[in-house]
Amino acid sequence: MSERRFAERLASLVASGLTALPERAQIFLAGGKPIVRDGHPLAPDVQLILAGEARRAGGVVMNLSDPAVLRREQRKAAAIAGGRPVKVGAVRDLEIDGGAGKIRARHYAPALGEGAPLLVFLHGGGFVFGDLDTHDAPCRILCRHGGMHVLAVDYRLAPEHPFPAAVEDARAALRWAQAHAAELGADPSRIGIGGDSAGANLSAVVAQIAGADGGPAPLCQLLVYPAVDRIRPYRSLELFDEGFFLTGASIRWFHEQYVSGSGVLKGDPRIGPLHAASFVGLPPALVVTAGFDPLRDEGEAYAAALSGAGVTAVVRRFESLVHGFFNMVGVSPTSRDAVIEIAGATRTLFAIASQAAPRATTANVRIHDTGALPS
Repeated sequence: MSERRFAERLASLVASGLTALPERAQIFLAGGKPIVRDGHPLAPDVQLILAGEARRAGGVVMNLSDPAVLRREQRKAAAIAGGRPVKVGAVRDLEIDGGAGKIRARHYAPALGEGAPLLVFLHGGGFVFGDLDTHDAPCRILCRHGGMHVLAVDYRLAPEHPFPAAVEDARAALRWAQAHAAELGADPSRIGIGGDSAGANLSAVVAQIAGADGGPAPLCQLLVYPAVDRIRPYRSLELFDEGFFLTGASIRWFHEQYVSGSGVLKGDPRIGPLHAASFVGLPPALVVTAGFDPLRDEGEAYAAALSGAGVTAVVRRFESLVHGFFNMVGVSPTSRDAVIEIAGATRTLFAIASQAAPRATTANVRIHDTGALPS
């Protein structure tokens, strides 16, 4: 084990040890008082993690001055937060077709994976950072606890590759998965798309355009705290503007890095999929939101728009969590439980989509604040 890897593993063990303390002790170490917003308390283990990050970085959770530095910092943070790798059937790195040449990908196969569904996964990171390693931990959980193949995609990042490079790579990755699913041991008829944050934006965009450009469209879509609208004001953008990992300032900075020089407008549905002319016929969706996330309300607005067009859409809001919990599975028990639940719910989503269940009405969009998703 390298010295760097040893230090990351040690930091992860320390963090996981602290978040295993009684909740009162965690709150004491995090500042002494529970944090409550919008009538709900922040999970004590997440509060402790955020307090530690703020102290370590002098109050700044993300370095927005240099994309290269940001990537290095977030790669290190993900190695600590991801914890010990979860075992799956097999993992291998690949090269697949992107929008302008070959791109890297990683295939996770479940232990009993022959004929299982395949999820094309697009990582978050504001379109600026993130890679196969930063999201290795949650992809392993999706694979193991969801009983599905996962194809993680290393799409091109801004600002070096601004819009539409990421969209082109995501669309090409879906095509590649549909053509090669059988070779991966997956069921070619059950291929979905999903991601977190920026990756959820790309997943929603690809789900929209894939049905219009010759398809086939993905069978279903998993959208974990998706960024879908940079125009309308949302209450959650005001409530959680600062202090909960993703900030209003970082959202604006990421957007600028992504679109700078492209000439694309904020209202273009390839940037903000909530502005699509129609949502009719889109794949069934599981939309996951976090209670302490500035993107919470726009994600739920997207689910409502889908349902209003007759698309099956289920919302699962994790009230006590923040944007970024998807990557905290090694140090936050609350986050790990949430991602395990998402994995099981995605398995259910594949089953619903495979059975061609009747589309939901607007009234059937449900926000599950507590408990497990329906199966």
